[in-house]
Amino acid sequence: MITQAFVLGAGLGTRLRPLTDELAKPLFPIFQKPLITFALDHLMASGVKRFVINTHHLSAQFQTHFGQGFYRDRPVQLVHEPDLLETGGGIRNAEPWLRGESFIVYSGDLLTDLNLGKLIEEHVARGNDVTLGLRRTGLASGVILKEGRVVDITRGAPSAENLDYANVSVWNPTIFERIPPAKKISFIPILVDWIRQGGRIGGVPLDEGQWFNIGSRKEYLEVHRTIAASGWKPSYVVDNDWPRSIAPSATIELGARMEGFTAIGEECRVEEGVFLKDTVVWSGAQIASRSDLRGCIVRTRKRVEGIHRDEDI
Repeated sequence: MITQAFVLGAGLGTRLRPLTDELAKPLFPIFQKPLITFALDHLMASGVKRFVINTHHLSAQFQTHFGQGFYRDRPVQLVHEPDLLETGGGIRNAEPWLRGESFIVYSGDLLTDLNLGKLIEEHVARGNDVTLGLRRTGLASGVILKEGRVVDITRGAPSAENLDYANVSVWNPTIFERIPPAKKISFIPILVDWIRQGGRIGGVPLDEGQWFNIGSRKEYLEVHRTIAASGWKPSYVVDNDWPRSIAPSATIELGARMEGFTAIGEECRVEEGVFLKDTVVWSGAQIASRSDLRGCIVRTRKRVEGIHRDEDI
């Protein structure tokens, strides 16, 4: 059992601007539940007992959620990076809080129910230094796997033997010896060098279940569509009333209509005669009477009126 995890929360989310000018991407609500909390729930269900989360952009927002140092009674250590260190540098920067034991690295903008137990079992059984969770997505494939061992990581075109990194992995503490301190660096070149020097870098395909890497507004809306259409709910989510299309504190006036996967956040006000379809409204926003929004995302505490299509407001 691996009992600690490093969750990546420091990304800028540039492809999601202007939404990420308002809210850090790992805190985007998915039917009222912050995205990063799916990662924490998933990890807890797999035996993780404490978390380290790195922050950079809009770091004060993480303090609001985890400033008391706990999530569901499990310790959370926030590690702020004044200068963004990327994945490799972020791992090295978290070393003082990872206690010299193996740990899981999990992306804070990932929503999935892939089998973490299978990943952990593979890591232990093969005695790997690092084990990458992989998927056949047909997108930016670049991890070449031979008999359970990663033999190269490239940026080549997708092929039958190449897999994508699934943004979750297991690491032994020996990695800290290989990453220079206080340096902005991805872990990919670190792993490539380690492979060439005989490091035991493993991988395991995890193609079962759902997997959403939320990097664009299209992907953010699509996860809402999937949940609403199929009733998908990861087994590790303990919130009995999730998903919630309408937050309990929202006010919906008479004559307002909502269709599709529309979600209304906490303390929102939707006035009379409003029509919303496939639209996500963040907390505190107001939709003026007789407005018509379709395929939109309304940011926190904004007031909207009129007709809008496929806009971030």
